[in-house]
Amino acid sequence: MKFIINISSVLIFAISASLFSCNETTNGKEKPEPAGDEKSDSIAVLQPLIITDTVPNDSDDPAIWINPSDPSKSLVLGTDKDPNGGLYVFSLDGKMDSARSVRGLKRPNNVDIEYGLMLQGKKTDIAVTTERLTHKLRIYSLPEMIAIDNGGIEVYRGERAAGFRDLMGIALYKNQKGETFAIVGRKTGPTDSNYLWQYQLKDNGKGQVKATLVRKFGKYSGFKEIEAIAVDDELGYVYYSDEGRGIRKYYADPAKGNDELAFFAQQKVKEDHEGISIYKTGDSTGFILLSDQQANQFQIFPRNGIPGHPQEHPLLKIVKVAANESDGSETTAIALNGNFPRGIFVAMSDNKTFHFYKPEDILGDLIK
Repeated sequence: MKFIINISSVLIFAISASLFSCNETTNGKEKPEPAGDEKSDSIAVLQPLIITDTVPNDSDDPAIWINPSDPSKSLVLGTDKDPNGGLYVFSLDGKMDSARSVRGLKRPNNVDIEYGLMLQGKKTDIAVTTERLTHKLRIYSLPEMIAIDNGGIEVYRGERAAGFRDLMGIALYKNQKGETFAIVGRKTGPTDSNYLWQYQLKDNGKGQVKATLVRKFGKYSGFKEIEAIAVDDELGYVYYSDEGRGIRKYYADPAKGNDELAFFAQQKVKEDHEGISIYKTGDSTGFILLSDQQANQFQIFPRNGIPGHPQEHPLLKIVKVAANESDGSETTAIALNGNFPRGIFVAMSDNKTFHFYKPEDILGDLIK
């Protein structure tokens, strides 16, 4: 589906040119950041349009499924991160769809969605969540939310150290050939560029999903942990939060190698770098949104870098939100309904809910 919003190259250039002195890192080299007007203390708190029904225990991470035949019937999925947790389904009015929600999962952490995985010759949309206590990926067809993982797929096999198999982040990637991959993170791991493991997802011949390990990559500072992962299918990049340090950027395609492309957002975060989401205003334009968790705010960076420097992502704006201690977020620019004509921005809040915002309220002058 094509995105509905366009930003002129003149506007992008004007924004970018004024920000050459902002915080930016490429290949680990940090540029200085001005004191500027990005201090969050003076920023008004943005309220959500809708707050969802509560989950039973501990809301953590959302994902958005776009209904191709009727976007107004799209769904928001959210994890309940508890030993007796679940993957809950919400309509766009924030009401829980109890019939389709999945319960009894063993500490599900993050969730992501991809479209058109071929199963028995049929394109199937899927939701994948990480189940920390079993070290498994749990996979469900959309919109039915029927399990198609044959009881779950174990990952990080062979790892022995404490926490090395405790699943956290998940991002799905579909390449230009139509192949689907899961990029998986964990509670802790090695610092030798093998923190993330990437699996190709395929039909096992019986209409269930199997996973084949194709790659190990990704630097880790060793400081805290890595949870938030996001993939830009169109541009072919994967981003992840090295908490307390910054956002790391790599190619999503294993064939393009494991060199780190950028390491940005290293300053102005109060404590933890958390949820990452990508608002796409065109084939290559848009914004990367990062949760500055303990400050209850989101930092915004250009998706396509700055002119001539696609791996440079200066800070554009900071937005304070009502969502408290937000771990995860997701967004889309596709028109959904009267409440969300320019898409939706979903942020987890630590009161067992998810908050629905209008992206135009989050981005403000960046898209007006």
